Amino acid sequence: MLAKRIIPCMDVKDGRVVKGVNYINFRDAGDPVEQAAWYNDQGADELTFLDITASLEHRQTVLDIVRRTAQQVFIPFTVGGGIRTIEDIRETLNAGADKISIMTAAVQNPKIISEGAERFGSQCIVVAVDVRRVPDPARDDSDLGYAPDADITWKVHTHGGTKATELDGLEYAKMAEELGAGELLVTSMDGDGTRAGYDIEVLRRISESVSIPVIASGGAGNIDHLYEAATVGKCDAVLAASIFHFREFTIAHAKQELAARGVPVRL
Repeated sequence: MLAKRIIPCMDVKDGRVVKGVNYINFRDAGDPVEQAAWYNDQGADELTFLDITASLEHRQTVLDIVRRTAQQVFIPFTVGGGIRTIEDIRETLNAGADKISIMTAAVQNPKIISEGAERFGSQCIVVAVDVRRVPDPARDDSDLGYAPDADITWKVHTHGGTKATELDGLEYAKMAEELGAGELLVTSMDGDGTRAGYDIEVLRRISESVSIPVIASGGAGNIDHLYEAATVGKCDAVLAASIFHFREFTIAHAKQELAARGVPVRL
Protein backbone atom coordinates (compact mmCIF):
# COMPACT_ATOMS: atom_id res chain seq x y z
CA MET A 1 0.00 0.00 0.00
CA LEU A 2 1.26 3.47 -0.87
CA ALA A 3 2.20 5.72 2.01
CA LYS A 4 -0.39 8.29 3.04
CA ARG A 5 0.87 11.85 2.64
CA ILE A 6 0.76 14.60 5.26
CA ILE A 7 0.40 18.00 3.59
CA PRO A 8 0.46 21.31 5.48
CA CYS A 9 -1.59 23.97 3.72
CA MET A 10 -0.68 27.64 3.71
CA ASP A 11 -3.67 29.87 2.89
CA VAL A 12 -2.08 33.17 1.89
CA LYS A 13 -3.83 36.55 2.04
CA ASP A 14 -2.10 39.93 1.69
CA GLY A 15 1.28 38.21 1.79
CA ARG A 16 0.67 36.40 5.09
CA VAL A 17 -0.35 32.88 6.03
CA VAL A 18 -3.85 33.04 7.52
CA LYS A 19 -6.39 30.61 8.88
CA GLY A 20 -10.10 31.31 8.96
CA VAL A 21 -13.30 29.51 9.88
CA ASN A 22 -15.65 28.69 6.99
CA TYR A 23 -13.57 30.98 4.79
CA ILE A 24 -14.00 34.09 7.00
CA ASN A 25 -12.61 35.53 10.28
CA PHE A 26 -8.98 35.08 9.34
CA ARG A 27 -6.22 34.78 11.94
CA ASP A 28 -2.60 35.55 11.12
CA ALA A 29 -0.34 32.50 11.08
CA GLY A 30 2.98 33.92 10.00
CA ASP A 31 5.24 34.54 7.04
CA PRO A 32 4.78 32.02 4.20
CA VAL A 33 8.47 31.72 3.41
CA GLU A 34 9.38 31.05 7.06
CA GLN A 35 6.50 28.60 7.48
CA ALA A 36 7.49 26.75 4.32
CA ALA A 37 11.07 26.34 5.52
CA TRP A 38 9.84 25.02 8.86
CA TYR A 39 7.55 22.46 7.22
CA ASN A 40 10.32 21.33 4.91
CA ASP A 41 12.59 20.73 7.90
CA GLN A 42 9.79 19.00 9.83
CA GLY A 43 9.45 16.25 7.22
CA ALA A 44 6.20 17.20 5.50
CA ASP A 45 5.57 15.04 2.44
CA GLU A 46 4.35 17.97 0.38
CA LEU A 47 3.35 21.60 0.81
CA THR A 48 0.33 23.45 -0.56
CA PHE A 49 0.21 27.24 -1.06
CA LEU A 50 -3.22 28.74 -1.81
CA ASP A 51 -3.64 32.43 -2.62
CA ILE A 52 -7.18 32.41 -1.27
CA THR A 53 -8.36 35.80 -2.56
CA ALA A 54 -6.76 35.81 -6.02
CA SER A 55 -9.83 34.54 -7.90
CA LEU A 56 -12.21 36.65 -5.86
CA GLU A 57 -10.11 39.75 -6.57
CA HIS A 58 -9.69 38.76 -10.25
CA ARG A 59 -5.90 38.80 -10.11
CA GLN A 60 -3.03 36.37 -10.56
CA THR A 61 -1.25 34.47 -7.82
CA VAL A 62 1.49 36.46 -6.07
CA LEU A 63 4.36 34.81 -7.92
CA ASP A 64 7.10 36.64 -6.06
CA ILE A 65 6.06 34.94 -2.83
CA VAL A 66 5.79 31.64 -4.69
CA ARG A 67 9.38 32.01 -5.94
CA ARG A 68 10.76 32.83 -2.51
CA THR A 69 8.79 30.00 -0.93
CA ALA A 70 9.93 27.48 -3.54
CA GLN A 71 13.55 28.32 -2.71
CA GLN A 72 12.96 27.05 0.84
CA VAL A 73 11.39 23.68 0.08
CA PHE A 74 12.70 20.47 -1.41
CA ILE A 75 9.43 18.58 -1.35
CA PRO A 76 6.57 18.67 -3.89
CA PHE A 77 5.04 22.13 -3.83
CA THR A 78 1.48 22.85 -5.03
CA VAL A 79 0.29 26.38 -5.76
CA GLY A 80 -3.29 27.53 -6.34
CA GLY A 81 -5.33 30.71 -6.55
CA GLY A 82 -5.93 32.97 -9.53
CA ILE A 83 -4.74 30.44 -12.12
CA ARG A 84 -7.02 30.94 -15.13
CA THR A 85 -5.06 30.14 -18.28
CA ILE A 86 -2.44 27.79 -19.68
CA GLU A 87 0.03 30.66 -19.51
CA ASP A 88 -0.77 31.11 -15.80
CA ILE A 89 0.01 27.43 -15.28
CA ARG A 90 3.30 27.81 -17.14
CA GLU A 91 4.33 30.88 -15.14
CA THR A 92 3.43 29.25 -11.83
CA LEU A 93 5.43 26.12 -12.63
CA ASN A 94 8.35 28.29 -13.79
CA ALA A 95 8.16 30.16 -10.46
CA GLY A 96 8.96 26.91 -8.67
CA ALA A 97 5.70 25.04 -8.22
CA ASP A 98 5.67 21.30 -8.90
CA LYS A 99 1.89 21.20 -9.22
CA ILE A 100 -0.87 23.73 -9.69
CA SER A 101 -4.31 23.69 -8.09
CA ILE A 102 -7.24 25.05 -10.07
CA MET A 103 -10.77 25.57 -8.84
CA THR A 104 -12.71 28.52 -10.26
CA ALA A 105 -11.12 28.34 -13.71
CA ALA A 106 -11.76 24.59 -13.93
CA VAL A 107 -15.47 25.14 -13.28
CA GLN A 108 -15.77 28.04 -15.70
CA ASN A 109 -13.65 26.41 -18.40
CA PRO A 110 -13.20 22.66 -17.86
CA LYS A 111 -10.98 22.47 -20.96
CA ILE A 112 -8.17 23.99 -18.92
CA ILE A 113 -7.92 20.65 -17.10
CA SER A 114 -7.42 18.64 -20.29
CA GLU A 115 -5.21 21.27 -21.93
CA GLY A 116 -3.09 21.59 -18.80
CA ALA A 117 -2.73 17.82 -18.51
CA GLU A 118 -1.78 17.51 -22.16
CA ARG A 119 0.87 20.24 -22.04
CA PHE A 120 2.36 19.73 -18.60
CA GLY A 121 1.28 16.22 -17.56
CA SER A 122 -1.59 15.06 -15.38
CA GLN A 123 0.78 14.67 -12.44
CA CYS A 124 0.90 18.44 -11.95
CA ILE A 125 -2.81 19.22 -12.40
CA VAL A 126 -4.67 19.23 -9.07
CA VAL A 127 -8.36 20.07 -9.32
CA ALA A 128 -9.74 21.64 -6.15
CA VAL A 129 -13.29 20.64 -5.29
CA ASP A 130 -14.76 22.96 -2.65
CA VAL A 131 -18.13 21.62 -1.54
CA ARG A 132 -20.89 22.54 0.87
CA ARG A 133 -23.63 20.24 2.15
CA VAL A 134 -27.15 21.08 0.98
CA PRO A 135 -30.46 19.25 1.52
CA ASP A 136 -31.46 16.84 -1.24
CA PRO A 137 -34.62 14.89 -0.30
CA ALA A 138 -34.68 13.29 -3.75
CA ARG A 139 -31.38 11.44 -3.25
CA ASP A 140 -31.87 7.67 -3.08
CA ASP A 141 -28.96 5.74 -1.57
CA SER A 142 -30.85 2.53 -0.82
CA ASP A 143 -28.67 0.63 -3.27
CA LEU A 144 -25.61 1.25 -1.09
CA GLY A 145 -26.79 -1.21 1.54
CA TYR A 146 -26.43 1.21 4.44
CA ALA A 147 -27.94 4.51 5.54
CA PRO A 148 -25.57 7.44 4.99
CA ASP A 149 -26.71 11.06 4.81
CA ALA A 150 -29.44 10.20 2.31
CA ASP A 151 -30.95 13.68 2.33
CA ILE A 152 -27.67 15.48 1.64
CA THR A 153 -25.82 16.36 -1.52
CA TRP A 154 -22.64 18.38 -1.96
CA LYS A 155 -22.57 21.44 -4.21
CA VAL A 156 -19.38 22.86 -5.69
CA HIS A 157 -18.43 26.46 -4.83
CA THR A 158 -15.98 28.79 -6.57
CA HIS A 159 -14.17 32.12 -6.00
CA GLY A 160 -12.65 31.12 -2.70
CA GLY A 161 -15.86 29.45 -1.59
CA THR A 162 -17.99 32.57 -2.03
CA LYS A 163 -20.07 31.56 -5.06
CA ALA A 164 -22.37 28.54 -5.19
CA THR A 165 -22.89 26.48 -8.33
CA GLU A 166 -25.38 23.78 -9.20
CA LEU A 167 -22.61 21.26 -9.82
CA ASP A 168 -22.81 18.05 -7.80
CA GLY A 169 -19.47 17.46 -6.10
CA LEU A 170 -19.34 13.74 -6.83
CA GLU A 171 -20.19 14.12 -10.51
CA TYR A 172 -17.77 17.02 -10.87
CA ALA A 173 -14.96 14.98 -9.30
CA LYS A 174 -15.51 12.18 -11.82
CA MET A 175 -15.58 14.66 -14.70
CA ALA A 176 -12.30 16.22 -13.54
CA GLU A 177 -10.65 12.80 -13.57
CA GLU A 178 -11.99 12.07 -17.06
CA LEU A 179 -10.56 15.38 -18.31
CA GLY A 180 -7.09 14.50 -17.05
CA ALA A 181 -6.73 15.74 -13.47
CA GLY A 182 -3.94 13.98 -11.63
CA GLU A 183 -5.31 14.59 -8.14
CA LEU A 184 -8.38 16.00 -6.40
CA LEU A 185 -8.19 18.36 -3.43
CA VAL A 186 -11.59 17.96 -1.74
CA THR A 187 -12.44 20.64 0.82
CA SER A 188 -15.51 20.69 3.04
CA MET A 189 -16.56 24.32 3.34
CA ASP A 190 -18.72 23.36 6.31
CA GLY A 191 -15.71 21.93 8.11
CA ASP A 192 -13.06 24.46 7.09
CA GLY A 193 -11.37 25.90 10.16
CA THR A 194 -13.85 24.37 12.59
CA ARG A 195 -11.44 21.66 13.76
CA ALA A 196 -14.47 19.37 14.10
CA GLY A 197 -13.25 16.82 11.58
CA TYR A 198 -13.33 16.28 7.84
CA ASP A 199 -16.55 15.50 5.99
CA ILE A 200 -15.78 11.79 5.87
CA GLU A 201 -18.89 10.94 3.88
CA VAL A 202 -18.06 13.06 0.85
CA LEU A 203 -14.40 12.01 1.00
CA ARG A 204 -15.33 8.34 0.99
CA ARG A 205 -17.84 8.74 -1.81
CA ILE A 206 -15.42 10.60 -4.05
CA SER A 207 -12.51 8.27 -3.22
CA GLU A 208 -14.64 5.29 -4.22
CA SER A 209 -15.77 7.03 -7.43
CA VAL A 210 -12.36 7.88 -8.89
CA SER A 211 -9.03 6.15 -9.39
CA ILE A 212 -6.78 9.20 -8.92
CA PRO A 213 -5.50 10.34 -5.51
CA VAL A 214 -7.89 12.27 -3.28
CA ILE A 215 -6.57 14.79 -0.74
CA ALA A 216 -8.76 15.46 2.33
CA SER A 217 -9.18 19.09 3.37
CA GLY A 218 -11.34 21.12 5.72
CA GLY A 219 -11.81 20.43 9.41
CA ALA A 220 -8.69 18.76 10.83
CA GLY A 221 -8.45 19.36 14.56
CA ASN A 222 -6.50 16.37 15.87
CA ILE A 223 -4.76 13.15 14.88
CA ASP A 224 -8.03 11.19 15.05
CA HIS A 225 -9.36 13.29 12.20
CA LEU A 226 -6.31 12.58 10.05
CA TYR A 227 -6.71 8.88 10.78
CA GLU A 228 -10.41 8.87 9.88
CA ALA A 229 -9.78 10.61 6.55
CA ALA A 230 -6.99 8.19 5.65
CA THR A 231 -8.95 5.08 6.61
CA VAL A 232 -12.73 5.53 6.60
CA GLY A 233 -12.53 8.37 4.07
CA LYS A 234 -10.13 6.29 1.94
CA CYS A 235 -8.03 9.35 1.06
CA ASP A 236 -4.49 9.19 -0.24
CA ALA A 237 -3.37 12.33 1.59
CA VAL A 238 -4.54 14.56 4.41
CA LEU A 239 -4.14 18.32 4.30
CA ALA A 240 -4.21 20.39 7.47
CA ALA A 241 -3.44 23.95 8.49
CA SER A 242 -4.11 25.29 11.97
CA ILE A 243 -3.02 22.18 13.90
CA PHE A 244 0.42 22.59 12.33
CA HIS A 245 0.60 26.39 11.92
CA PHE A 246 0.13 27.05 15.62
CA ARG A 247 2.47 24.19 16.62
CA GLU A 248 -0.13 22.04 18.36
CA PHE A 249 1.28 19.05 16.51
CA THR A 250 4.44 18.57 14.52
CA ILE A 251 4.51 16.65 11.27
CA ALA A 252 6.70 14.03 12.94
CA HIS A 253 4.23 13.57 15.80
CA ALA A 254 1.34 13.16 13.37
CA LYS A 255 3.23 10.57 11.36
CA GLN A 256 4.30 8.62 14.43
CA GLU A 257 0.73 8.51 15.75
CA LEU A 258 -0.66 7.36 12.40
CA ALA A 259 2.05 4.73 11.97
CA ALA A 260 1.25 3.39 15.44
CA ARG A 261 -2.34 2.90 14.27
CA GLY A 262 -1.28 0.99 11.19
CA VAL A 263 -1.45 3.78 8.61
CA PRO A 264 1.48 3.60 6.18
CA VAL A 265 3.42 6.87 6.23
CA ARG A 266 6.95 8.00 5.38
CA LEU A 267 8.85 8.32 8.65
